[in-house]
Amino acid sequence: MNEERILKREPIFQGRVIDVGLETVELPNGRQVDLEIIRHPGGAAAVALDAQSRVCLLRQFRHAGNGWLWELPAGKIDPGESPLTTATRELAEEAGVTAADWIDLGFMHSSPGVFTEIIYLWLARDLAISAHDHGVDEVIEVHWLPLNQALDWCNDGTITDAKTLIGLYRAGALLNSALELIPEEPGC
Repeated sequence: MNEERILKREPIFQGRVIDVGLETVELPNGRQVDLEIIRHPGGAAAVALDAQSRVCLLRQFRHAGNGWLWELPAGKIDPGESPLTTATRELAEEAGVTAADWIDLGFMHSSPGVFTEIIYLWLARDLAISAHDHGVDEVIEVHWLPLNQALDWCNDGTITDAKTLIGLYRAGALLNSALELIPEEPGC
């Protein structure tokens, strides 16, 4: 965030996760405007893919989402924590999975009109199963399904969570481009 463009900030609400304020900012065109901004520490999500090309999806109850949603294991970045550390921690806590191989899938902005949250996305492979540790505020079912089925769910509207859509699409594109790089053997 361009802190130098913030001329004034009036706090409205300070919660455990978010900080809401009315910010007077100078836009690149020189105009000054008042914006309601929600500050968030960011998050990280893991596309965990096993040796059978199945992806780990959580079916999680989300009050703000009005019910059950399909999501990648993900969570908020804690103070002093790197995005990869967050993704590793959340994959273990929510899905009961550890990974030896991590590939950066980039990041995404959740809702940049009002929200400072950035979510970092990772492809996790070479997996091992461990015990999950769901929080008291989490109602989660862990599911494994073929990556192609998850991508179909992205296309048909079954999956609506933005980080999950983007993470799955990016992982699918990365894996497809890697397959295109494998030379065919003569006579195939």
